[in-house]
Amino acid sequence: MLLVDGEPVSASASPTSGSSRGGSGGRELVAALMGNPGLRAASERLTAEPERRISSVEAEAAAAPRHVYVFQREFATVDPARVELVGTDEVTTCVGVVIRNNKTGMTSISHMDFPKIVEGGLKQMLELLGDDNAPFDVHLIGGFDDVSTKVVHSAGRKHIKQEGYSYPLCCRILEVLHKSRQQFHLRTFCVLGSNTTTDSYGNTRPIIGGFVVETSSGAVNPASFEMNSRCPDEIVRRIRVSVSSYDPNWQGRLLETYDTHSDAFEIAPACWMPDWAEMASSLNQLSDSEVLLQCSTSPAAEPPHFVENERRIWRYLIENPYWQDTFPKYKPRVFHRTSDGRWSRYSIVSSS
Repeated sequence: MLLVDGEPVSASASPTSGSSRGGSGGRELVAALMGNPGLRAASERLTAEPERRISSVEAEAAAAPRHVYVFQREFATVDPARVELVGTDEVTTCVGVVIRNNKTGMTSISHMDFPKIVEGGLKQMLELLGDDNAPFDVHLIGGFDDVSTKVVHSAGRKHIKQEGYSYPLCCRILEVLHKSRQQFHLRTFCVLGSNTTTDSYGNTRPIIGGFVVETSSGAVNPASFEMNSRCPDEIVRRIRVSVSSYDPNWQGRLLETYDTHSDAFEIAPACWMPDWAEMASSLNQLSDSEVLLQCSTSPAAEPPHFVENERRIWRYLIENPYWQDTFPKYKPRVFHRTSDGRWSRYSIVSSS
């Protein structure tokens, strides 16, 4: 059940959105919550805060806060005794979900990208949060009014692109949370119109594209992460996002990334066919503007490094066409945190 200011959210009492996308319950919940004065004020405060930048220098310093980063379609549940910060960025049409146990401070974060992973993904997030009767705080951040982006300006040309991804994703997240027997106190609802601005060309884009949670207090702040602070195993983890869509082992699930009990990254294996290298080679021939249009759900809203990240993925696939070379014996790639804040690779996790 969803609660705001301690009171249950009544979807049936709210006006119904005119959109035909998503379940009617989700549409009514979105309408009710977007109109809540307290949540609107919280969104305004959050979008007005300066962005915290997590740098690679900070990430590798022994005295720096220990943090965990999740990519698209990943999740991680962290213990505040081990991890001080947990976050994500590169959020455009996706939605970042935070669920925190108020009694223990255990915090789970995910980077949701598709409605069909929501129900299974939320179940994964809740598994390690502890006492079912504990009050859980929830923050939903990301997504924007992408359906209003009708014309994309790039390379001096206009391209028509009208697709909406954020709205049905938000509807589904709210539906699943609201039908649960667990009580979820919604503290932040900075999504859709509350998280939308317009660029000089008239394209809509998100105000907040990333955030970080302080596990000790539960405070949430806008944030961005430098490349090396998204480690370990950045490129392999990015590849998993793409190949997992075709892998039945990951249908309806978030990608497993981080082991809560050992404070280690265990990058669960994924596989791809050798012809992915051929597809990667073909895609790498595209111009930058073509990469944006063909590979992004929000080409006008992507960060400047989006295209280069795609090309790094393709180069890896070209150089490593066989997944067995990346995941020998279909075992996780394991990384332990060292005393100086770096990550040390263990190639194969022992069987147990």
